[in-house]
Amino acid sequence: MIRPIVFYPAPVLRKVGARIEEVSPEIRELAADMVETMYDASGVGLAAPQVGESLQLAIVDVSHDEECISYLRVNGEEKTLAEICPLTFINPELELRGEKDTDVEGCLSFPDLRGDITRPFEVKATVYTLDGEKLVIETDGLFARAIQHEIDHLYGKLFIDRMTSAKKLAIRRQLKEMAQQYG
Repeated sequence: MIRPIVFYPAPVLRKVGARIEEVSPEIRELAADMVETMYDASGVGLAAPQVGESLQLAIVDVSHDEECISYLRVNGEEKTLAEICPLTFINPELELRGEKDTDVEGCLSFPDLRGDITRPFEVKATVYTLDGEKLVIETDGLFARAIQHEIDHLYGKLFIDRMTSAKKLAIRRQLKEMAQQYG
């Protein structure tokens, strides 16, 4: 089922999501709905707060572009994006690595808003699947960026928080209009 996406400035987007201690049938249904919602919205990631649920659950799928990364290791083994995506994960821990890179990001909770965001180019993410499997993911490029973006959502941090002061000033009017429209 496609769920409505929550738009800025909804308070749920600023909350730290609760850890998931037990994967219930409701959590599995939510995750399946989130995958369907993400694809329907043409996104590459979606976090539970973006559908109104303050939980540490997120989905990432960048498998449409195998060349958006230069490497991917899962639990020390080389993998392809097709083997791991869509990645549905809970309760993540993130280790940022390498040089920082600036690229354009958007967010399903901010329709029509994009901006240059600087993030570490590589990550090591420790996540858990809905079946309780621990995955240690090491990657770079768009997959690393998408993982960071979705994990930010789980801690109440939005991509606009990572914009430069000048960019924030430039989008102030758009944010005000969103607050009026969706607030």
